[in-house]
Amino acid sequence: MATFPVDPAPLAAVPKLLPQNVEAEAALLGAMMIDERIADDIADRLSEDHFFEPVHSRIFAAIKRIRKEGMKATPLTLRPMFTEDLGMRALGGPAYLAQLTGSGAGLIGARDFAKQIYDLAMLRTLVAVGRDMVERATDTSEEINPRKQVEEAEEALFKVAADNTTETSVKSFGQAATLAIGMAERAQNAGGNLSGITTGLESINAKTGGMHKSDLMILAGRPGMGKTSLATNIAFNAAQRYMRDLEDGIAADRSVGTKVAFFSLEMSADQLATRILAEQSRISSEKLRMGNLTKAEMQRLVQASIELQNLPLYIDDTAGLSISALHTRMRRLQRKHDNEIGLVVVDYLQLLSGSGARASDNRVQEISEISRGLKTMAKDLGVSVLALSQLSRAVESREDKKPMLSDLRESGSIEQDADIVMFVYREDYYLAMQEPTKPMADSNATVSQKHAEWTTRFQEAAGLSELIIAKQRHGATGSVKMLFESEFTRFSDYAGPG
Repeated sequence: MATFPVDPAPLAAVPKLLPQNVEAEAALLGAMMIDERIADDIADRLSEDHFFEPVHSRIFAAIKRIRKEGMKATPLTLRPMFTEDLGMRALGGPAYLAQLTGSGAGLIGARDFAKQIYDLAMLRTLVAVGRDMVERATDTSEEINPRKQVEEAEEALFKVAADNTTETSVKSFGQAATLAIGMAERAQNAGGNLSGITTGLESINAKTGGMHKSDLMILAGRPGMGKTSLATNIAFNAAQRYMRDLEDGIAADRSVGTKVAFFSLEMSADQLATRILAEQSRISSEKLRMGNLTKAEMQRLVQASIELQNLPLYIDDTAGLSISALHTRMRRLQRKHDNEIGLVVVDYLQLLSGSGARASDNRVQEISEISRGLKTMAKDLGVSVLALSQLSRAVESREDKKPMLSDLRESGSIEQDADIVMFVYREDYYLAMQEPTKPMADSNATVSQKHAEWTTRFQEAAGLSELIIAKQRHGATGSVKMLFESEFTRFSDYAGPG
């Protein structure tokens, strides 16, 4: 049910300035009291906030409530609810309910009346938003931040535009089945195991079916596990596949790649670009930063840069974004790129802020708002959202360092809102910090044995990473092994023994 943030008090004070049709409201309410089928249909299309006349708003709310209880909404059944209503008294008392059913004008064009009432409510909301924009833009008593005001104005306008139809989102089974078959055909055309956007890693695609529209995926891990590297790899792989498919003549809507938006709240755009160039040219990130390159390496770097010049990967490295500002910027990007962005990466969730002025007073509530906002953005824009997340330090205090869902930092709502929760885990990272005393010439056998055992374990784990899928709303949980080349910040499929 669509609603608009309309405050009836100031609207009633200036009725001549606001779009309205009180007669259409009266006719529609009369029809709803005459025909219960109309009442049930319209109840899903409008809310009480859409009515201009406050008494009509209360009558509509009463009709909805009484129909929900399974009773017929007639002047007689509604009468007890309005015996003390002062607004109703001004219109002649509860007898006004019977007057509404007198003409029956709304029986023929109930849907048309409902649409007009809705559209007029939208216009009144635009007036209210416009007034607020003018008042805030002309108020210089507070700190002036025009960029923030523009983003907040865009957000307010989007809330109006998002509810731009009175039609419900209900689909018949036939429509839903057609969508499901289309998804299956896409997976088959991609060679199987992939019904969504590719991650570029076959092992992950096989486990998840790719990244799907409207899904919120959480990629979590402790510092040093490589979650930003994996997210960067996935973003690059999806964008590169899209670019190559277009070059091969494959239509954009049939590609398993996509344009990608990467919101980096921690690293700058050039740092992310450095990671991608290091991965593709197979040159150490450290060498790139230091500029310590051979002529051959410089040629490889230039060649990689040329090849990736038109990569559809767009990086926003603005720090300190709020969840509403992120949503606004993403909508702006979608408009600019013809709604072709299918994957949004956010690095990382805890660096976003909530919309409340004192949100930091309750961090758990703020994180809950952020995770809900990310899921809402995924559904509103029809994109897949991959959000990175920190884990609590509880992992470090356990002997078994493998993360679990309870380690998600600050809020259980992250787990609740996410469609998929994945953890990156590297055993070699922890083993490197647990190296026992190295044996010397005069060391006893116990010291040598402990170090030998550690060496064997470290060699077996070196260069391996595990992606633990702890939650998957549409599939099974489990884990996949990957190779990780830390020098190039590159993840790849592991072809060794399970």
